[in-house]
Amino acid sequence: MTPPGDADRSSAARRVAWRMAGRIGFYSVTCLIAAFFAIPLLWLISAPFDASPTYAVEFPEVTLANFATILANPYALPSLLNSVILAIGTAAFVVIGAALAAYALSRVRIPGRDALLYLLLLLSSVVTGTAAMVPLFLLVSEIGAAIHPVLGIDSHFAVMLVMSSGLLPAAIFMLKDFVDGIPPSYEESARVFGASPFRVLKDIVVPLITPGLATITVWTVVNVWGNFLVPFILLRDADKQPAAVLMRTLYTEAGQPNLALLATFSLLYSLPVVLMYLFVSKRYGFRFHGGIKS
Repeated sequence: MTPPGDADRSSAARRVAWRMAGRIGFYSVTCLIAAFFAIPLLWLISAPFDASPTYAVEFPEVTLANFATILANPYALPSLLNSVILAIGTAAFVVIGAALAAYALSRVRIPGRDALLYLLLLLSSVVTGTAAMVPLFLLVSEIGAAIHPVLGIDSHFAVMLVMSSGLLPAAIFMLKDFVDGIPPSYEESARVFGASPFRVLKDIVVPLITPGLATITVWTVVNVWGNFLVPFILLRDADKQPAAVLMRTLYTEAGQPNLALLATFSLLYSLPVVLMYLFVSKRYGFRFHGGIKS
């Protein structure tokens, strides 16, 4: 018969062994997942410097000829500039529109306000860009012909408006939570001293929701930066197309990718967004909820 003390020690040892086995299993799975995501990044970093890259991650035969070839392409750098223009313009529309709408929906008591907000979010998710491209193309064509070419086909401004309309509902939904976290007493105190509504918004509300504005800005830029369909349909002039559309020209007619040029352009294409993310994350941080810290 096992003494009670030995039984307790044996049970404790089994619990410790199971706990260690669980931790080992957890860290093993975590390392496998990290490797799964790290290997494509290692390929993206090494392949542009390889004279003859393959799909495998290997030490490159170092060369800068791939960068020289990409930079010699007359559409490469202009396409990156077009991406920057579309991203900044769309982000400006979305951030300004979302800030004004979120503030109004948070402070003004409108009947059915919450239902309207959820309906907008639902419709923006159900009616995808692919399903809406034919009516959007016809709408932009007719508006450009009837009003002004700047609102029509081959216009960066028209593409910004179309992409902003798709991103605004979700941006308003996210930003409203930040505005809800601001005590109304802050604004009431400012009004007592004669501040106008615009002054209250600019000097009280906007500084307090800066993390939310930063989050919305990065989220918008990332969505616009990787958007292929809308610019491809609405921008027929190759000189106005962004980098996401130019990427398709780095494939052969048979659909095979030119790995050297594709990897090189992909690295250049990714750097601006990565640098923006690091800057905004360090400066403002990212939060998807509002509230004043006590």
